[in-house]
Parts: sequence; structure tokens; C-alpha cells
Amino acid sequence: MGTGPVGGVGRDLVVVGAGAAGLWAAAVAARAGLSVLLLEKTPRAGTKVLASGGTRCNLTTTLDARAAAELFGREGARFLAPAFRALSPLDLRERFAALGVVTVEESLEKVFPKSGSAREVRDALQREALAAGAEIRVGAAVVRIAPIGDRAGSGGWEVVLEDAAVVRGARLVLCPGGKSYARTGTTGDGYPWLEELGLPIVEPVPALVPLASPAAWVRELAGVSLQEVEARLADPEGRVLGKRRRPVLFTHQGVSGPGAMDLSAPVARAEAAAARRAKKAPVHHLLLDLLPELSREAVRELLVEAAGRPGAPSLVRVLPVGIARRVIDAVSLQAGLGAIDPRVNGLDRESRHRLVESLKGLDVPVDGTLGFDKAEVTAGGLALTHVDPGTMRVRGFENLYACGEILDLQGPIGGLNFQSAFATAELAARDAARTAGAPTRSRARRSTR
Repeated sequence: MGTGPVGGVGRDLVVVGAGAAGLWAAAVAARAGLSVLLLEKTPRAGTKVLASGGTRCNLTTTLDARAAAELFGREGARFLAPAFRALSPLDLRERFAALGVVTVEESLEKVFPKSGSAREVRDALQREALAAGAEIRVGAAVVRIAPIGDRAGSGGWEVVLEDAAVVRGARLVLCPGGKSYARTGTTGDGYPWLEELGLPIVEPVPALVPLASPAAWVRELAGVSLQEVEARLADPEGRVLGKRRRPVLFTHQGVSGPGAMDLSAPVARAEAAAARRAKKAPVHHLLLDLLPELSREAVRELLVEAAGRPGAPSLVRVLPVGIARRVIDAVSLQAGLGAIDPRVNGLDRESRHRLVESLKGLDVPVDGTLGFDKAEVTAGGLALTHVDPGTMRVRGFENLYACGEILDLQGPIGGLNFQSAFATAELAARDAARTAGAPTRSRARRSTR
């Protein structure tokens, strides 16, 4: 691995971005017999991998390929179907095991390295790429790409670096990432390159990002978590945009945790649209069902039954354990009840109805996100209609591929976005090897074993 300037030496394949997708693509292509140069602008490969999952790296999911793809939405699922067939979550775990990374399953369908070390994952990816014969150049920032021969790139691709050095490759795989976690080097560099080629970019916005709330009572609950909760995001008109049954954490700025962050993209899009018009972002509503196992009628019956018990129990004593007292107080206040932690035998029919609605939909107002610096991924990027889902080739161009976070793909927390990065990189590398006349696909399948 080097740090010096790169000359104009032609390669079979140039890969831009040494993150999860780039390292994987480089290894697969090099194992298939291609001469591969991997360019990374930061001082080290896999910086975002190292920072992921609280430095533990949730690298994939326990879900099968179909269920995993469905979490990317209808369009995303259709697009990812070939990639996840080529490299399913189970396949990925087996490939990592062959690289010496033993994985373990945890709650919420997550898969981590048994060591608990993201560095082990990064090191395995880097080691495999180098062992396969790929050259990795760090400190090599790309400023533009250009087709050679004609507009379609029939003669290959030219990659211009910040120091004015030029790299040429017969094929080019773009894996520069999005704009999330800018401190790791993902600062949206790839979007203007694609726009210069006339390709459409869906506006990038932060996703899997904590949400901001203007409500003081929300911020006063900072540090309180809800493990068994269903979160629903509603727009200002009350239309439900999505729901997730995942933990939620109250913070000094609003709400975080998978339940909130998984639903953050629509809020970010509304925030971005408001900023373009120099207006205040509209208020969305995160509705928290604190009793997702119970229907409204079941909650109503629970309250009625408790009202007949001796001793006039309070609401705290009636509800299942696991809901913090301060949250129950917030529910009572939102229901318009005079007393905090009211006695359930003192509730009339209308008060009981309001209480049931608050328990099944505690209304957390949301007016924005904490931005790209706190976002785990980017929503938006290269429009999927301009990418062949079976090869990751960019339509209208020859031997140009895009994979990973630069694509307009975004899944929820739980290793899904790493799975997408690895699987799309797998397809791109396989096709690059095939078109180069490298050994057959069966050999490419064994590329990281």
C-alpha cells in the first residue's frame, strides 16, 4: 500500500474509494485476474468501517436475502434482488469466516464480528485485497473522472487526482460513499463527477440520523430509553410515512435510537426542501406506541379492569414494567389529565379514551435532523434507473460502475447498508472481470474465500 503520486499507468480496473464496497470490489476483481488499483483520499482504508456500529461494525443481518432487500422499499428491493442473490447475508458471513472473521448474531437481526472489533473487519478486507494482488493508494484524492475515446468511455476512463496526477483504467468502479460521517472522508465528492456526465442525482439528505424536537418535555426526558415500542412517523397532515418496531432513546436534542433514526429520511427531505425556500421546516410527528402488543381495545379493558381493583391503583402500577415513570408522566400530561400518574379509578370515559390514545401514540413533535455529521448513511444519490441492477454498470456508459452508498439506496439500521455495499460491489467486480475476459464467474465467486 502506497501514498505517493500515481502515474498514468493503465490498469484493467480502477476503484475509487477504499470503504466497504471499494475494498470488496478490489479483492473480487483482483482474485479474478484483473490488475486493480484502489484509490482512497484519506490516510487509511476503511475509515468508515472502523467507525461503524460503535466501532463494532454491524456488518450484515440475520435476515434472508429477500427479507433484507424488502427493507429498502419497493424500488430498492427490486434493484437489490440480483445483488442479494449473488451475495446473500449468509454468503457474506461465510466469506468473512473464510477471511478469519467469525461472526455472532445479536438482537434486532444484527450480525457482528465475534471479537467486537470493527478493526478486525477492516483489516480482513484490506488484507484480502492486497493478497489478491490489488494495489491500494491512500492519500490519493480524486477530483474528476473523464471518459476516454468517446463520451461513453469506450476507450476506458481517466481519473484525475488532486495533485494533477492522472490514472487510466479500462474499467472504473465508483465507491466514494455519500455525505454521512464527513469526518471519515465521505463528503459527497462523487456526485459532481456523475452530474458532469449528465447523470441524475437524487438530492442527498442525511438518513439514519437522530431527530430534533422543539418540545421541552421531550428534551427533559434525555437518557430515557424505550425498548418495546413501535414508532410511526406522520407528516404535518397526519399521513403515516413509515413505522418501525425498534428501541427509541430520548436525547437533549430530541430522539434517537433505531426506531427514530430508521424513519428520519422523510424528515430530512422536508428539512432540505424548506431550507431551499428559506422557510422553517415543517413539524412531523413521531407517534410512539408504548404498548405495541396490545390493541386499543385491550388497553381500554386493562384500564377498566384496574379501576375496579381495591386500593385505587395508579397508572404506573397498572401498566407493564419497562416504561419509565417520567414517560408515563408525559403520557398523562399529553392526555390532558390533571394529575401526574393518575388513579385509574378516577378516570371518566373521555379521560380514559385520551389516555389510551396517548399510550398508543405518544406524540413527539419533530422539526429536523442532526444533519450529515450525525447520520449513519445518505439517502439519495445516483438514480437507480440509470444503473443496471444485474451488473452495477451505469447505463449509457461503457465499463463504468457505481456501487455502495453513492447509489440512491437506503436501508434501516441493522447491517443492511453494509450488506448492500458488499453485494453491489460483488456484482460490479464480477462483471468487470467477465468483460475483461478474466476467468469465469465460478472463480469470481471464490474470490474472497
